[in-house]
Formats: sequence, structure tokens, C-alpha cells
Amino acid sequence: MSDAAECRRQILKWIERDRAPLVDFYSEFVRKPSPNPPGDTRSAVDHICSFLAARKAPFAVIAPNKEMPNIVGTFAFANPGRHLALNGHIDVYPVTDPSGWTRDPFSGDVADGRVHGRGAADMKCGTSASLIAFAYLHQMRDKLAGRITLSAVSDEETGGRWGTGYLMDHHPEILGDCCLNGEPGSPHVVRVGEKGPLWLRFTVTGPSGHGGYPQHGDGAIARAARLIVDLHKVTLMSPQTPQALRAALEIARPAIELGLGPGVVETVQSVTLNVGKIHGGVKISLKPTECVFDVDIRLPIGIDKEAILPHLAEILSRHPDARMEEIIYAAPSISDPGGEMVGIIQSNVEGLKGFRPPAAVSIGGSDTRFWRYRGIPAYIYGPTPTGTGGVNEFVEIEEFMHVIRTHALSAIDFLSRARS
Repeated sequence: MSDAAECRRQILKWIERDRAPLVDFYSEFVRKPSPNPPGDTRSAVDHICSFLAARKAPFAVIAPNKEMPNIVGTFAFANPGRHLALNGHIDVYPVTDPSGWTRDPFSGDVADGRVHGRGAADMKCGTSASLIAFAYLHQMRDKLAGRITLSAVSDEETGGRWGTGYLMDHHPEILGDCCLNGEPGSPHVVRVGEKGPLWLRFTVTGPSGHGGYPQHGDGAIARAARLIVDLHKVTLMSPQTPQALRAALEIARPAIELGLGPGVVETVQSVTLNVGKIHGGVKISLKPTECVFDVDIRLPIGIDKEAILPHLAEILSRHPDARMEEIIYAAPSISDPGGEMVGIIQSNVEGLKGFRPPAAVSIGGSDTRFWRYRGIPAYIYGPTPTGTGGVNEFVEIEEFMHVIRTHALSAIDFLSRARS
């Protein structure tokens, strides 16, 4: 039996043996609140550090922002070879309305065959899989080739300035030859690309005065409302989706809709707009002099910022009391849908579950874009995103275990192949 085959057999044995403590680690990880904003992830980072230290896996804490530490670990195997990067984030969406939850949002409860709580899907399941695979592979470092690097970061939800973006600029050892990430998106697909977020802030002004005198002009909120309606016209833009990608999405449609629901294939190829924050006014009877609102526009592959800016400028020309500023922009990105890691993941899922997950593009963004921008292939395989950003988030324990197995086996397979 080859070293790779023996490592595959051994790691599956360890995962099954350690099932209970692995679920306990994951559950406790969810219990460590790390909503971003505000972004304080220190208790969750301490939990990860304890896990890695107990297994004597190498790591360092890198904290350009003291409340948002990152963990980076790396080691070489016995022989030279390829470099695999494992990446995941520690921060999670904030809980906006706890009353909508049937459990404490940060309970981490293990019940009904599930782990419950904010971040269970996005993305403490996938980050746990990376941490667990890294720790197990460290015990096999005399049997494989190449290098593996782990980055568990604390600033994915707000753009990555203190997380992966910082590490890319200051710790390029995290790059590698390929990146594997466990963001949610459905175990029925392999995510090979994603739409690009363009976050904009609009400030609208208007005259002051009593609200009972409309003849003197509308206040800023009324003017902002008309602008918001007008802005939705950008969703009618038609992207130049590459024919190969369009065909791949049609092939993947049944699997994509199985995991994410009907209509997702069309959404992936469309411009979408969401007004996520709005503020204005001080008293119900007064016309507000200013209204500020933030917009999240998601650009599909085939449309970039330069393509949409003229449309936004044309809309703003009809609203002279409004101005626009950019908050964040990340271009749409894609790796080869036929890339080597896609085939590796597909083969392992087929061996474990009996089906081959097709390549797909994601609605949401992720830190994998940082690798793609540098020409490094980056792929995502993770759990179903039940409750992500909403209420009653959870992941099935069997799905959690499956993601661990898939990541661990895929890492071994990638590292066992000669550099092409």
C-alpha cells in the first residue's frame, strides 16, 4: 500500500474514532460569539489555539487589529512537493433579532443530529474542517510531500482588511499552489467562482421644515426613496456570461437548486441590489435634511465595476441632491471549473456519498477571491447554508463529518501528486 493510500485509510479511521470530541470542538466554537460587526473574535481564537496546541500543530497568532486576531500555521512534509493552502474565517454575521430564534443564537446546542447557532454554517463548520485536517496531517508529516498552510482569519465578513487581505500583503507564505476553503454553499456542488460585491453609500440632502408643508419640498428620506427605486434599474443589466460557464451552470442546475433552491442559477448570472442600512431624521414631524443609506450590489461574472459605473452616474444625474461613495469593491472571480482540485473533490465525494458534485458559481463572496486575483486556483466545498444570515442557523452533524472527510482526503490527494 502506498503512503498516500495508507494516509487516506488512517485519517478516515482517526476521524471516526474522534467523532465525539470533534463535534464537541465544533459546538464549543459556535458558542464563542464572534459577530462582525463589531468583530471581536478573541474568545473563538483562544478556542482554536487550545485545539492546535493540544495536538502540537504549529501555529502563530497574527493580530494587526488586536480584537481580530488571525491564526496561521504551516509545516513541510518529508519530501519536496506542492503547497496547499487551507483557509477559513472565524467571524460570523451579527444576530439582528434574537427573538426570531428558537434557541439562544450562540448556544452551540447539539440536538436533533445538528449543531445549532450563529456561524454553524457560515463558516465554523468549514473552518473546523480545515483546522482538523491540518492537525491530522501534521501527524503524517513524514509520509507525504510538499507543504500545507492554514489561515483562519477574523475579518472576512467586512472585507478582509485585517484578515486575509492583510495576510496576503504581509505573510505571502499563505498563498500556496491551490486554496481549499469550506464556506457554505451545499455539499452537492464545488464552488469555483463567485459574484463580486460593490458596496456603496449614498447621501441624500433636502430642505428642512415642518412635515405638514409639502409645498415647500420633500425631505431627504422621500428623495432617498425615489433614488432607491431608480437604483434598482441596474438589476436589468445583461452580463456577458462566458458560454462555457453558462453551459456548466445549466449542467449543475439540479444540484445547485437541490442545495440552494429554485432560481439560484438565474441569480448567479444577474446583477442584484440590496439596501442593507438606512438612517435619517430626528423627529417624525420634521423633514429630514439628510438621509444616508448603504447598498450592496452583487456583480456576476461578465460585469465589473467599470461596466456599471456609467449606469449609476446616469441615475445620479436625475438626483442632484444625492452623492455616492464606494465602501468596498471586489471583482467577480472564477477558477477553472475543470481544475485538478475540482476533480479531486468530486472523486472523494463520489467515494464517500455516491455522487459527483458539479462545479458552480456562488451568489455570496468569500476570501478565495484573494487567491484567484493572484492567479492561484481556489475552490470551496462546504455545508448547506441553512439559516446563514437569518435565524435558526444549523448544520447536520453527518454533513459536518462529511465535510471533514472530504477536506482531509482531498488534501492528501493533492499533496500526493507530482507538481505539473
